Amino acid sequence: MLEANEIFLLCGVGTVPVLVYILWLIPQVSIRFLVWIASGLVYRIRLYGEEHVPEEGGALLVANHVSWIDGILILVATARPVRMVAYAGSYFQNPFMRWLAKSWGVILMSGGAKSIREGLDTAREAINQGDLVCIFPEGALTHSGQLQAFRPGMLKILEGTQAPVIPVFLDELWGSIFSFAGGKFFWKRPKRLPYPISIHFDKPLAATDHVHQIRQGIVELGAKAVQQRTDRTANLPGDFLRMCKRAKRRMKIADTTRQQLTGGKLLAAVLALRRFLRRDVLQTAETNVGVLLPPTNGGVIVNMALALDRRVSVNLNYTVTPEVMEGCLKTAGITHVLTSRKFLETLKNKRKTDYTNLDAEIVYLEDSRDKITRLGNKLVAGLQSYLTPASLLERWLGLRSLKSDDLATIIFTSGSTGTPKGVMLTYANVASNVGAINQLVNLTREDVVIGILPFFHSMGYTVTIWTVMALDIKGVYHTDPTESRKIGQLAKKHAATVLIATPTFLRNYLRRCEQEQFAKLDVVVAGAEKLPSDLCDAFEEKFGVRPVEGYGTTELSPLVSVNIPPSRAVDTTNPDLKEGTVGKPIPGVTAKVVDLDTGEELGVDTPGMLLIKGPNVMKGYFGREDLTAEVIQDGWYRTGDVALIDGDGFIRITGRQSRFSKIGGEMVPHVKIEEVLNEAAGMNQEEGLLLAVTAVPDKRKGERLIVLHRPLSLSVDDLRQALSAAGLPNIFVPSAGSFHPVDELPILGTGKVDLKGIKQTALEVFGEQE
Repeated sequence: MLEANEIFLLCGVGTVPVLVYILWLIPQVSIRFLVWIASGLVYRIRLYGEEHVPEEGGALLVANHVSWIDGILILVATARPVRMVAYAGSYFQNPFMRWLAKSWGVILMSGGAKSIREGLDTAREAINQGDLVCIFPEGALTHSGQLQAFRPGMLKILEGTQAPVIPVFLDELWGSIFSFAGGKFFWKRPKRLPYPISIHFDKPLAATDHVHQIRQGIVELGAKAVQQRTDRTANLPGDFLRMCKRAKRRMKIADTTRQQLTGGKLLAAVLALRRFLRRDVLQTAETNVGVLLPPTNGGVIVNMALALDRRVSVNLNYTVTPEVMEGCLKTAGITHVLTSRKFLETLKNKRKTDYTNLDAEIVYLEDSRDKITRLGNKLVAGLQSYLTPASLLERWLGLRSLKSDDLATIIFTSGSTGTPKGVMLTYANVASNVGAINQLVNLTREDVVIGILPFFHSMGYTVTIWTVMALDIKGVYHTDPTESRKIGQLAKKHAATVLIATPTFLRNYLRRCEQEQFAKLDVVVAGAEKLPSDLCDAFEEKFGVRPVEGYGTTELSPLVSVNIPPSRAVDTTNPDLKEGTVGKPIPGVTAKVVDLDTGEELGVDTPGMLLIKGPNVMKGYFGREDLTAEVIQDGWYRTGDVALIDGDGFIRITGRQSRFSKIGGEMVPHVKIEEVLNEAAGMNQEEGLLLAVTAVPDKRKGERLIVLHRPLSLSVDDLRQALSAAGLPNIFVPSAGSFHPVDELPILGTGKVDLKGIKQTALEVFGEQE
C-alpha cells in the first residue's frame, strides 16, 4: 500500500510526459506561457493600446528594434499568436532554435536576394491567410537607441493586401542587458529588477504608400511613449542628491576661481544656501526667483539650492539693457534677485551696464556669507550631505511631491527676432533632454563638460547645469565664453572632454587656444547658427576633434536633434552623423515638415515649416497663453524654421521663416544670399561673418533686400556679380544702393547674430521704400 507522499511523487512524475507532449503539440502557446512567467520575474511590463491589435484577420505589426528579446516581448504582449520576420543568422543555426522558430512560425530570411524575396512573399501570404505578422524594418538592432532608417522591402509585404499596419514602440528597453547600451550586449549589470519597460500599440496607419509614412508613425508613437513615462523619470533634484553622494569624495565641479568641490562639499553648500534663503530671504509663497550670475560654481549652487527648495530659478540675461531686464522681472513676477556684488561691478565696468537699481530686492550673496556658513547651517548641511541616505533626504526636502509638469525654470528668449518671451520649462522637459544626451553621447564618469554658455541660455541651463548635476560626470565653468585663453587653460587643467559652443566661439578658440589645451576633447557640438565645413576642417586639423552640429530652440528645452560625434558612435552600419544636417531627432522627439501656406504634411527631401513634438516641448510662454496657442497646436511646436527631412531621418535647416522675404510673390531666402556673399567676400573662420542680409518694407515689391557689411576689399558690383555667377535669380540680387557699411555686425551675448539689431539698423538707414 503506497503512502500519501509516494502517491504525490508518482503523480508528479506522471505529469512530465504529459508536459512534454503538450510542449510538442502546441509549442508556441506553451512556451509563450513559460516566457510570460519568466518575463514577469525579470521585467515589469506595461502595455498601452493593445486594443488596436485586431482580434482576428491579417495585420502587420511594425516595431522599433532595441534589444535581442524584442520579438519575445511582443509575443508575450499580444493575445494572438504572432509570426515574426527575422534574419536567419548564427542565432538560428542551433537545431533547437531552428525547431523553436519553425514551431512558432518564424519567417526566416538569410542575406541573399532570393531568400529575402521568398521571406517577404511568405509574410504577405501569412497576412492574407489571417495571421498576425511582425517585422522590424530597421533590419538590425539600434546601436545608439535612435530609430534608424527603414528598409523599403517592408512595403513588398503589403502589396496586394488591405491589411492594417499597426505601429509598435518598445520603450525603456535601451539600457537593459539585452540592448547595446554601453557599447556591448549582455555583459551589463541590471539597473534594477524587475526592470520596467513599456510596449505601445497605436491605431492602424492611415497611409502606408511610402516607408517614410510608416517610420513617421513609429516616431510619433515613440514621442507619445516617452511623455507617458515622465512621472517616473523626471525627478532631477532627486538625481542630483544621488549623484552628489556617489561622488562624495570625488571632484564634481570646478571653475576658474580655482575652487574645486567634491560631490559631498557641493551638496553641503547647496543645502546650507537653501536653508539660509528659506529662513532669511524668500517668502514661503514666493515661487519665481531671479538669478543674476555667470557660469561659476556659485551660479550652479544657487540654481541647485532653489531646485531643492522647489522654487523656480529665472536666470536673467545680463547682456540686455536694464530696461529689458525690468520687463523680464515684471513678466515673471520676480521680487528677489540673487547676485554677486563683484559680478555687477564687473558688468558695470566692462559693459557699461548698471543693474543695481532694478525694481526688485537685490541679494548680494557674498554679503551674506557669514549667515550662510554659520555653525547651525553648516552642521545641518554637513549631516544631510555626508550621513543622510539620499532617499531619506529626498523625502525630508519634499522632493517626492514634485510633479513632472512642475516648472524647473523660466528662460527668456534671446530677443534676436523680437521682444524676449518667458519660456516655461518643466522638469519633464529638461529631464527628457538630459536622458537623451546621456544615451546618445554615452557619458561616463571620466567625462568633463566645459560650462561656458551662460545659464540664461537654455543650452547652458540644461546641459552645463542639469546634465552635469543629474549624471555621474564633472563640470568646469568660466564666466565669459569670449575669454578664450582662460577657457583653454581651464580645459587643460581638468582634461575637459565635452564642449558645447556656438560657431562664433569656436572661431575664437581656434585662433587663441593652444593645441595641447584641448588635447582631451572628443565631443564638440555647435549650435545656434550654421556650422561651416571649413571651420570644422580647421578645428579638426588643430585640435584633432571635429565639431558636429545640433539644433534646438529655447522652447524645446532646447535640444531637438544632434549628430553623434564619431568618437562616441558605436554603429557603423547605420551612421548617426551626416554633415550639412543638424542630425536626427533625439530619442522621444519627432519632427515633420508641413507646407508653409496650407499646413499639409510633406514627404522626404521637401522643404517646409519644421514642427516638433515630444516631451521637450515647453509648457508655454509665461503669462502669454495667446502667444503659446500661436506656436503649439495639438502638441506640435511650430519652430519658425524652414527645413527638410531626408529618408534617413536627418534634418537639414534651409532657413528661417522670418529670414525669408516675399518679393514679387516668390520666397527669397536671406541665408542663401548671405552664404554666397560671405564666400565671395573671402570670409575666413577667424574673422566670422563679414555681412548679413535683412529686409525692409517696400510698397512696390513688398520687401527690399538689404545687406549690412563690415569693411570689404570687394566692391558692391563684384558682390552682386557673385550672386549672379552662383546661378541665383535676379530677384535674389539686392540693388547696388541696398548695401550699407557698418563697423561691426551686432552679436548677442549667446554668440548668435543679433537679427533684431540688424533689422533695426536697416530700418533706420533705409526706412520704408516708396
